[in-house]
Parts: sequence; structure tokens; C-alpha cells
Amino acid sequence: MAQDHTPALPDNGDSSNGQPAVPPEGLGDYGASSIQILEGLEAVRKRPGMYIGDTSDGTGLHHLVFEVVDNSIDEALAGHCDDIVVTIHTDNSISVVDNGRGIPTGIKWDDKHEPKRSATEIALTELHAGGKFNQNSYKVSGGLHGVGVSCVNALSKMLRVTVRREGKVHVLEFCRGFVTLSGDVHEEAGPNGETALIRPMHILGDTDKRGTEVHFLPDTEIFKENYDFHYEILSKRLRELSFLNNGVRIRLLDERSGKEDDFAGAGGVKGFVDFINKGKQILHPNAFNAIGEKQSDQGTMIGVEVAMQWNSGYNEQVLCFTNNIPQRDGGTHLTGLRAAMTRVINKYIEENDLAKKAKVEISGDDMREGLTCVLSVKVPEPKFSSQTKDKLVSSEVRGPVEDVVASKLNDFLQERPNDAKIIVGKIVEAARAREAARKAREMTRRKGVLDGMGLPGKLADCQEKDPALCEIYIVEGDSAGGSAKQGRDRKFQAILPLRGKILNVEKARYEKLLTSNEIVTLITALGTGIGKAAVESGKSGVDDFDVAKLRYHRIIIMTDADVDGAHIRTLLLTFFYRQMPELVERGHIYIAQPPLYKVKAGKEELYLKDGSELDGFLLRIALLGAKVETGGVTPTTLQGDTLAELARKHQAAERVIERLSGFMDAEALRAIADGVSLNLDTVTEAEASAVKLQAKLQEIDKLTNAAPAEVAGEFDARTDKPILRISRRHHGNIKSSVITQDFVHGADYKALAEAAETFRGLLGDGAIVKRGEGERAKEEKVGDFRSAMKWLIGEAERSTARQRYKGLGEMNPEQLWETTMDPTVRRLLRVQIEDAIEADKVFTMLMGDEVEPRRDFIETNALRAANIDV
Repeated sequence: MAQDHTPALPDNGDSSNGQPAVPPEGLGDYGASSIQILEGLEAVRKRPGMYIGDTSDGTGLHHLVFEVVDNSIDEALAGHCDDIVVTIHTDNSISVVDNGRGIPTGIKWDDKHEPKRSATEIALTELHAGGKFNQNSYKVSGGLHGVGVSCVNALSKMLRVTVRREGKVHVLEFCRGFVTLSGDVHEEAGPNGETALIRPMHILGDTDKRGTEVHFLPDTEIFKENYDFHYEILSKRLRELSFLNNGVRIRLLDERSGKEDDFAGAGGVKGFVDFINKGKQILHPNAFNAIGEKQSDQGTMIGVEVAMQWNSGYNEQVLCFTNNIPQRDGGTHLTGLRAAMTRVINKYIEENDLAKKAKVEISGDDMREGLTCVLSVKVPEPKFSSQTKDKLVSSEVRGPVEDVVASKLNDFLQERPNDAKIIVGKIVEAARAREAARKAREMTRRKGVLDGMGLPGKLADCQEKDPALCEIYIVEGDSAGGSAKQGRDRKFQAILPLRGKILNVEKARYEKLLTSNEIVTLITALGTGIGKAAVESGKSGVDDFDVAKLRYHRIIIMTDADVDGAHIRTLLLTFFYRQMPELVERGHIYIAQPPLYKVKAGKEELYLKDGSELDGFLLRIALLGAKVETGGVTPTTLQGDTLAELARKHQAAERVIERLSGFMDAEALRAIADGVSLNLDTVTEAEASAVKLQAKLQEIDKLTNAAPAEVAGEFDARTDKPILRISRRHHGNIKSSVITQDFVHGADYKALAEAAETFRGLLGDGAIVKRGEGERAKEEKVGDFRSAMKWLIGEAERSTARQRYKGLGEMNPEQLWETTMDPTVRRLLRVQIEDAIEADKVFTMLMGDEVEPRRDFIETNALRAANIDV
């Protein structure tokens, strides 16, 4: 029998027969005794930033997922797990399922708490408790501090852990770190014969599977500003982990959108390079791949894995990792790699007299043009420059990396002369282009274009001189520029009109950029210069890109909402991403978001940014002078704040149904909102729920003339959980959808169930909805609250005028200021890179020379495109 606890101080235990659990064969020393307690959990909720990062910008939110996934990866590194599934549920909760050994579930008999708790509960409620401190449990581990899952628990409104181990399904539930569901507290004899009170895990039933599932819902009291999980951020990290841990299958499912990725990253870092280069024009088919282990000067063994391949592009892309952790700023491992590359390739070029024949001087930058490289090192106790681990500073790593890469790269060039010839040809071509670019830049400098001495004539500059307070609007054409110049605040807002469509820099070399008047105008107006200095030679020029010289800290792209405007915006984003990526990384690039609607109700005029604001406006208008007479045995009148609160609850439930009905049965969701309660903890309870839901759907289907539904309670072997399957036959085809156990335990189900409780029996016979006073008063008989709201919204729509904006050309200067340029009311979209690899692939595919990948993308996604309004 399960116990339901009110939040109390964490206290716990588990064993179904009173005897210490004997680990099955293959579990090694990883039992309850592997879990060591170091200290409590109190500080996490008070200072979450110390443990998981910023809670306001989304980094801490996504870090919760990575903490749980890292535990599964540690199981994989120990050789006990090869399948991990991460699911974003419709209520924005996350579940992570692996097929590892399962967290130990036995009672921790040396636990100082009363009653004694299970090892799982201790691991989830004590800050420094885990199996990572015991080298017999994990030889290699990323979870070194033991704060991961316990922090997730403390910062979650709900966390449910399901452990499949030793033939049983064990469950615990928590709320903000406190136990809310466990097994019964009872006395039991310990291994040494002593009797003690214990609190085991709740046992759901038997299983022949093993593994751990952690399902958690982040707490909105902690994550107030950025609460939604971004698929791209999660997919980027999971893809990296899949490639860096060869043989581990990682899947990501998003129930909100139906999106799904299977990161079966076979091929290690070489497979990673192949993935990054997909869609690009590869110069040599055989990628360089080196795997080795070398002893450092300190005596520790350093594992090195590196893959390199050159493509026809002009950008270098090098990704560095230490123990699966990415280093954005490189470090000693990258220094070793570059040193080895420069030494070996220069030696090969000299031995073959290739530089003299080409009459060029080769630099390190030339060698890295068009290079895609992934470098992964395994280092015992690595040292980083900061807590963010963006740069490796362990000095002992450089030597082993340089030795392994130099030896293997030299062999590669000697054994594959055809590949070597292509690579060196690319390097020589890059050196020639660099020289041509230098001459072109010298020419433009002599003309005084790039040095900022003379600003472009078409630039309407601002009066403010502090770049942090200044912003520049890049607008489409002189006509839009005229309206923007008249509507702006000239104190801090500058306007730069660009004529026509700028050069597609994805297809152009650097020297060609400087022949484009519009691009030179843009570079000059921004003041940063362009290009990068030759680091090795120290030949930096006054025109090299320098973000410190940026004249405006907000660069706002403002184009029309038509096909041409979208194309110009795309070309500008391509330019900034390829030529000035630091501006994107630092958050200087914005896209103006003019309102979609202008609405008028009586004398009131408003600009609304999107459909959601329009719905809120219509609800407010609908409730003006509205009242609902409930009828029934004890009739009452609902109006004012009471009616408004009920309307908001109804709208929230309707939004849940609308959002989920794309992939769940809409009438089944409606049945839950009408009061059908579901329980899917066991197959028996699922079958009983299926009978209740079937009966309600028969009522609903008669009213809506929907195709008859068949509901069945089943056991889903894939997830090892009961489900409800709803099938409807339509035009000879059977369409099925499922209701999962995770959904029933989630926030969306709770919202629908609460709505059912609120509106059940609210209106009786003779209920009437009214709106208006005197001669303008209207009324309608209704059977339920949903019908009343539908009538009120319809009346509000009839009494308002609506204008839908297509582009900036429809606005005069005053409207442009009021809606798009006034900092107090405008809406800007900041351009950020959540997944640099995916962004690079998309830019290459959509803006590059290769036609086939672009055609495939359009054919695959054309029918899925939504909200096209150009």
C-alpha cells in the first residue's frame, strides 16, 4: 500500500522482504552501500544559481535536463547503458529514461535519519550523495560533485523517479525536494539483526527490464522568466553526447510539436565531422581520424580522439571537448592541435616545394580555412579557467595532443598523397585569396571608406555618442527609410536604408565583399571593420574586425512582411552570421516585430502583437456588461470579477485542448474537461478508466456526429507502462492516439481536471447569458459554460473593427514610431544561436551553392509550413 505524505523534512528507506538486497550478476559493487552522504539540501532553493546556473535566461532550466542525462551517460561510460530517451511532455515536464542498472533501491542501513530511507531517496534528497565518490562504482564519471539529480529534485514542483531493478518497479514522488509518495513506514530487521523503522520505495509491480526513469516538472517559483524548454538547445547537447560516446543511442521526443530525433551517433568524432559537413562540398573523401593515448609529463594518461576534413567553404569550425564537456574558448588541447597542424603541414609543403611554386607565404589561418574538426580529450581531474569550463587550462594536455596529432597527421599525408594534394591545394588557394583581400582592403583604405573617417551619405546618424545607448535601424529601400527617419527619435536612433538585395556572402569570397557598395556602406556605418588578423604573424590592420569599435549596440533589421522583405532579412542575417558572428553571439542583432493587428472597440484603439493578445482583448470586451444567470434549483448571477475568473479558467482549459488536439483525441480531452477521471498506474486501473472514457465519448460523439471511438487499456512494452489507446474509423482508415501515464501525472491533465471540478454542475436548467444594458441588451439560453463563452466572444467580435498589417509601408511615420520604434512599447526579437552546428548546416543548405539539399528540404517541409503570411 502506497503512502501519500504531506511535505515534511526529507527522511527515508527500501526492501520488500527485510533482507539486504543482493546485487544481481553484472551489477558489480554498485549497491546501496555505494551511496555516500556528505551533506543536506537546504541551500539549493535559496541560491539555485550556485548549482545550476542562471535561472532567468534559460541556461539553468536546460541544465536540469543535462544533470539527469549525465547520470545516464555515466552509466554508459561504465558499460551498463546503451539507450537513453529524453521526452519533452506537453505540460513542459521532462522525462529521462535509460536502460542502466537502476539507482540502488535497498535500505541504507547506516542512514542517521529516522525512519531509515532507501538509497534512491537519499541520492535525490541529499546534496552530496551518490555513487560517483566510489571508484569501484564508476571508473570515469562526469558527475563529480554529486549535486546533480538532488538539485533537480529541489528545483522541481514535481519529480517522480521510477527504478526498474531486481525484477521490481520501484517508485518515489517528490514535491520541491520533499517526499510525497513512498512505501509504508514499518519496522524491519537489518543485516546485523537490529530492528529499525524504515521507509522503502513504493513497489508498483514486477518487470523483466532494468533502468531508471526521472520525470520532473521545473518549479515556476524558481524559473519565473524562461520556463519553456527549447528543443534546439536540448538536441544540440544530446547530439554531442551521442557522437562523443560511440555506441550509445540517444533519442529526443517533443510531444508538444511531434518533433523527434534519433541520435544514433555511430562513428565517434569522425561521424560528428561527417554530420557537420553534410550538405557541404567535401574536398577530400577520406577524413583524417586519429585515436590515441599518451602519458603526460605528470604521469597521467591522456586520451585523444580527433577528426578533420576540409570543405570548399571559407569558415573554420573546430569543436573541442574535455570529458564530454564543450570548451567554447578552446584551451591547451586546441593549442596542441594547432601547433601539430602547423608543424606537420608546413613541413610537407616545404619538402614538396609547393609554397615556392605558388609564390605565396602560408599562415596558420590559411591552413584552417574550410576546416571542420572535432577534438575530444579524456583527462583525469581537468582544470578549467572558470566555473563555466569554457577553456581548458591543464598544461599537461598540450604535449600528448600535439604528439598524437603530429604523428598520425604525418602518416595520413604520406600514405594518402591524393588527399594531401587536395588539402595543400586548398591551403595555397586560401593564401592567394588572403593576399588578394589584403590588396583590396588597401585599395578601399586609400579611398577612406572603411576607416570610419567618412560615414555613408545615406546614413541618418543619431546625436548620442555612447554606443551602449545607440541603435541603428537597417531598413529596406529609401521610401521606408524616409518614414523611419521622420518617425525616429534622432537623439539615439540612426537609420540606414539599403537599396535592393545585398550580396549573398555564403557564395562570395572576402575580396568580393569589398566590391559591393551596400556591404561597404553597412560595414562603414557599424564601424567595426571586417575580417580577422593573422594571429600567428601578428599582422593585424586597422580594418580588422574589432567589436570594441561598434558604434551601435542595437542593430535592428526592419523589413516588410512580404517575400522580398523576408529575403533581404535572410541575406542580412547570413552576412552577420558569416562575417561578424561576434555581433550575433553578443546579442547585438535584433529583428523588429511590428504589431499584427490594430483593433477598435468604440472609441478605444489598440495595437496587438499577435493572436494571443487579440484573444485577451476580445475576452475583455466580451465581459463588459456581461452576466450569466445559472438557473437550476438555486439560481445565482455570475458577473464582474467572479465571471472574469471563471472565463480565464475556461480559456486556459480550452488552450490546453487546442494545443494537444493535434496529436491526441480532441473529444477525449474534452471528456476529461467534463469530469472523466483517469488512473493509469496499473493495467487493471487503465482498463477500468477505458470503460469510463468509452461511455463518455459515446455521449459526446452523438452530439458532435464524430466517428465512433473505441477505447482500450493496454500495456506499452516500449515504455513499460499502461496506456489508453483511442481508435476511430474514418473513411475506411483507422486513426489512433494514446493517453500515456506521463500525461495523467502531468500539469495538462491537472488543468483539465481542475476545470472539470470548477464547471461541473455550475449551470442548470434555464441558464441564460446576457450582455449589454437597455435597448442594446442581448441574451441567449445556454446549456453549459462553454456555450456561454462562445456566445460572448462572438458578440465581442461583431462589435469590434480589426485591421491586419502586412508591412511597414502601410504605416505613416507616427504609427511606425508608436508600434515599432518607441522603446517603451515596441517588440524586438533578439537573434541568438542556440545550436551553432544546426545553424551552420541551415545557412549552408539554404544559402550555399549545393542545389540538391535545398530542394530536398523544400519538398520535405513545404506542406508542414504554417503561418505563411507574405
